[in-house]
Amino acid sequence: MIIRLYAPADYGEWGRLRTALWPDQTMADMAAWLARPDAVTLVAERAAGALGGFAEVGARAFAGGCDTQPVAYLEGWYVDADVRHQGVGTALLRGVEAWARERGYRELASDTELGNRVSQRAHERLGFTEVERAVRYRKWL
Repeated sequence: MIIRLYAPADYGEWGRLRTALWPDQTMADMAAWLARPDAVTLVAERAAGALGGFAEVGARAFAGGCDTQPVAYLEGWYVDADVRHQGVGTALLRGVEAWARERGYRELASDTELGNRVSQRAHERLGFTEVERAVRYRKWL
């Protein structure tokens, strides 16, 4: 697979991948992401032109457990099940790291859900260190 920057022709496939990761995401969410000047989407292009994964990275003013500010933040990272364990996720993450280093960031932060052991193991295998756990609450008013 080829790791490259998102192009407008990728919109449908990128939307499919995003929906696999975030079932509730909308076209407005996608438009908001594409409008961010501090962010980039990398895609993994299959031989036939379809996509097999993506990674989205942007800047955040701070991230829990990080020492530097601002910090590069891996906002989304997904690989189709049929191409997992083939180095696609690693290649996407290496592209994210290169993007962050080119912009002077010294740390890359990320998150995943408490119950998502697959994602946790992937992060750990690629050098992330767990820095905290959280349970978030809300109350409708």
